[in-house]
Amino acid sequence: MIKLGVVMDPMTSINPKKDSTLAMLLEAQQRGWQLHYMEQRDLFLRDGTPYAQMRELSVKDNLEQWHHFGNCETRVLSDLNVILMRKDPPFDIDYIYTTYLLELAEAKGSLIVNKAQSLRDANEKLYTSWFPQCTAPSLVTSQANLIKTFLDEHNDIILKPLSGMGGVSIFRVQKDNPNINVIIEVMTHNETQLVMAQRFLPEINQGDKRILMIDGEPVPYALARIAAPGETRANLAAGGSAHGIPLSDRDRWICAEIGPTLREKGLMFVGLDVIGDYVTEINVTSPTCIRELDKQFSLNISALLMDKIEEKIHRKDAASPTT
Repeated sequence: MIKLGVVMDPMTSINPKKDSTLAMLLEAQQRGWQLHYMEQRDLFLRDGTPYAQMRELSVKDNLEQWHHFGNCETRVLSDLNVILMRKDPPFDIDYIYTTYLLELAEAKGSLIVNKAQSLRDANEKLYTSWFPQCTAPSLVTSQANLIKTFLDEHNDIILKPLSGMGGVSIFRVQKDNPNINVIIEVMTHNETQLVMAQRFLPEINQGDKRILMIDGEPVPYALARIAAPGETRANLAAGGSAHGIPLSDRDRWICAEIGPTLREKGLMFVGLDVIGDYVTEINVTSPTCIRELDKQFSLNISALLMDKIEEKIHRKDAASPTT
């Protein structure tokens, strides 16, 4: 029997109607896998061995009561066959420390989804720069004069922090904006913190598409998130609405360009954000939108992911030397 652990935000705080982690856990439970729940603070390291205080978990597809905790016990993390790292951003120093503990568990035999080292390496905004053929003009800097020059070149830009989620602290800035200096001061903490500037893409009116990638292969439909009236950000967390659409030829090309690298780096479940012809973010920490796409297109995206996880576990077991 496969033993699955999940590191996530408090189970009581999720929205069961939309939560992608819950969808994954429901599928794993349906397969007869054991579920073990952890929050970030439950993990600890003793004499080089990573442990966690784990609670047995059962889940239900129920909007009123979606989980039940069983016994709590302290166990070595590598007792688990697979650990889903589904803690939401911010990607802060404690998150980084947690990835080190997960990396030690990986070294002792657990499959970590997504791979701990790659979570550290692939900043969700910056990582797009590894695929310049897929991106719109962009700039990463803390210098006000460089941002202003970039704005002069493109007339209409987006400024965003390199950490965070859900569209928090994202600004659209147009040329001759009288508040440009204060926006840059706040965003860069007076030129001491890097930010990303991207050319504004008017195709955002047609939707900011979330494409889910499973072991480097795309789900054939994207969730097009549409900004609310008077709002630039299309994130669902910022009040955007959404509808599913088939992937375009350009979408599939972007996936083919990025997918092999995701697979190579052990990034098994990733969300690409695509506006028009360009990828704007590569979400690796806790991508969402499973439940929305499942509902609209009668899919079971979690089953595709669990199939891949099961395949990798069996392959690893077959390759392990017998004693």
